[in-house]
Amino acid sequence: RPTDLLVFLLVLERPGKAGTNTMLTHIQVASAKPAAKPFNLADAQGLVLTVKPNGSKLWRLNYRYLGRQKTLHLGPWPEVSLADARVRRDAARRQVAAGLDPAQEKKRARVTEKIAAANTFKDVAEEWVAKCEREERAAITLDKIRWLLGMAYPMIGSLPISKISPQEVLAVLRKVEATGRYESARRMRSVLSRVFRYGIATARTDRDVAADLRGALITPKVKHLAAITTPREVGGLMRAIEGYTGHGITAIALRLSPHLFVRPGELRQAEWDEFDVDKAIWSLSAEKMKMRRPHRVPLSRQVLAMVEELRPLTGDGRFLFPSFRSPRQCMSENTINAALRRLGYGQEEMTAHGFRAMAATLLNEMGIWNPDAIEKQLAHLDTSMVRRAYTRGEYWDERVRMMQHWSDHLDQLRNGAKILRPQFGKNRDRGT
Repeated sequence: RPTDLLVFLLVLERPGKAGTNTMLTHIQVASAKPAAKPFNLADAQGLVLTVKPNGSKLWRLNYRYLGRQKTLHLGPWPEVSLADARVRRDAARRQVAAGLDPAQEKKRARVTEKIAAANTFKDVAEEWVAKCEREERAAITLDKIRWLLGMAYPMIGSLPISKISPQEVLAVLRKVEATGRYESARRMRSVLSRVFRYGIATARTDRDVAADLRGALITPKVKHLAAITTPREVGGLMRAIEGYTGHGITAIALRLSPHLFVRPGELRQAEWDEFDVDKAIWSLSAEKMKMRRPHRVPLSRQVLAMVEELRPLTGDGRFLFPSFRSPRQCMSENTINAALRRLGYGQEEMTAHGFRAMAATLLNEMGIWNPDAIEKQLAHLDTSMVRRAYTRGEYWDERVRMMQHWSDHLDQLRNGAKILRPQFGKNRDRGT
């Protein structure tokens, strides 16, 4: 009868009470009106919607864990829809079946997310850099690391390190590549990878997403630093250096560069207390060296004379070559290159680093020095572990003779003397 059908429909539409197995509908949830006291509308399997007097509606799940009745808050409606509430209910019930307490798991997840939010990429990166400082990495290495990370921070610095995707890291690297700095992008990927690995070691993330990007970047074409390596051209360079009319401190730094042929950063950071004039030795600590090993440079008579010439100018400070802006800092890394440009040598002809290639080439061509002694003086580290194990000697006596011979050779080239290449037989006396 029509009246029976109407009663049946009204029963279907009537909101269920908490604890019943009736299924709520979207219409029932949306149309539920607040009352003077909070009341619950029951769905199924412990899911209820609590309607509060202020009109807010909250999803809750009633469940039993270890024999105790408990309640889990699933979120407010309409932010959490009926369908979403049921998905969350089912996930919680699976946790109960697995012997877990959904309420405790929710708290644990909230704490984990809070920690992750605090452990941004920048937080972890700066912690890693601080560790590198405590390990006494070279200052120039730390500066390069900070510079590379500084380019990454605007895009990923504020993101939790555990949430960063390979695509986000690739976007950072592509931005650097777009400027044509392919080598910088390659080095940045390596630095970012080390930060992620540190994050793994300290339980802030579980994956090095930068490692996934190997092969994704443009491989830069190897460019050899410009250097003059023929005796005739070296003689012209030495004469040009001798005639340099710039600042006196810069002039001495420029004159010392070919005689010492250390890395430009090592020369400009040279400190007075590293020089033992009586023993004619310049001792560099491991933290200043690229290969992280202490290094000694024998000082020729010519070098000692230049050092004494410099002493009245900067001897009362820390650095042999202080910055023109502040004596507490060393000379700018571009000073020597700028002096070479002033002498008329373009960057495609000669660089501050090119003095190393110049010395290595001519010393090897002389044929009187052990190549291992030359490599030791260049502070190169043999990449072969086997070879390194058999060449532990420092060749110190030979290096002392070699450095004096080299300074004498530079003076001869500067003075325009004709240099005869020495000829040696099978029993040549190396190092004399």
